[in-house]
Amino acid sequence: MSETTCSTDCPFAGSATPTWRAPVGQVRAIAPTGGAEEVDETKRNVLKLLAIAGVIGAAGGGLVGGALQYLQPPSVGLKSYPTTQLLDTDGKPLTVARVNSQYSISTSTVLTFTYPLVDEPNFLLNLSGNSQGITKVPYGIGDNEDGSGLIVAYSAICQHLGCVAPLIRYYPPGTCPGKTFTTAQGILDFFIHCSCHGSTYNAADQAHNLTGPAILPLPQVVLKVIDGTIWATGMTPSSPVVKGHTSTLLGDSGVGTTTSLTNLGQGPTACTFPT
Repeated sequence: MSETTCSTDCPFAGSATPTWRAPVGQVRAIAPTGGAEEVDETKRNVLKLLAIAGVIGAAGGGLVGGALQYLQPPSVGLKSYPTTQLLDTDGKPLTVARVNSQYSISTSTVLTFTYPLVDEPNFLLNLSGNSQGITKVPYGIGDNEDGSGLIVAYSAICQHLGCVAPLIRYYPPGTCPGKTFTTAQGILDFFIHCSCHGSTYNAADQAHNLTGPAILPLPQVVLKVIDGTIWATGMTPSSPVVKGHTSTLLGDSGVGTTTSLTNLGQGPTACTFPT
């Protein structure tokens, strides 16, 4: 095809215009005055589309971000462990004297209190009167305020799949006839056992594992005696995270300045252990 030109005889042009070449399918606009650069309409339209896509993308990103905010709400919890006073089942301050007079190693009822969060139950155990002659458990408390004694507190959530008391519970001596464990503390016939899948923990040694399938010990609450009353002040340094939580301090609201003992009854007494 020959090039098209316009001479001075063209009715709408005052002078000859240059020859314009445009590839097939590409739209070009001619500047209204002679000598101006041509405008590439295809490129202009592409830029417009990119600008529109950017606006839509930004709006869509905001919507997605908002949706994710609802799908993943901010974690609730605490920044540090509270100092919380324990109350007995009757609402009165729990004292070492009350524990020694009301609860012992033979207490079969499941006694729990929540700490540091309201969805984290813990056992309260008094191992005094054991026949092995054990007088002190790591981080246990007693009559002395130096932190030594046989009153201890462990998480009441199994570290295997998260079964909660009373499915997991403390088994006093003689509860499972003939079932004993040889430990550093002697031959023990009392322990914490989960009826869900058979995990067993050493109540006399920071709830370390005696049988699986759980491979982590139960987290242990640090107890403190203040003027004869019992307080929870944290978790032991070796404690794993409470099962079901990304952090023992995250996942629910804190218990506050007091937390009460709850009597859950005896719970399952079946002595089913892994073979």
